[in-house]
Amino acid sequence: MLRFLWRAAFFWWHAARGYRLRPWRSPYLRWRMETYWGIPAESIGWRDFWSFLWEHRDDLARFLAWASRMG
Repeated sequence: MLRFLWRAAFFWWHAARGYRLRPWRSPYLRWRMETYWGIPAESIGWRDFWSFLWEHRDDLARFLAWASRMG
């Protein structure tokens, strides 16, 4: 469990590099949301970002668990 949490924290820290206090402005995270959700990355704002995380939290946790196993 600790390894999973460590990897999740590392992924978030690395993916939002340079945007850690404003992850919704990260070009990488916006691009990933665009490919997953289908809305243009330019239109993703604060509310869209947190709404996406809340609505897809189970999928994101499953992905992080998978990434942990693959690592």
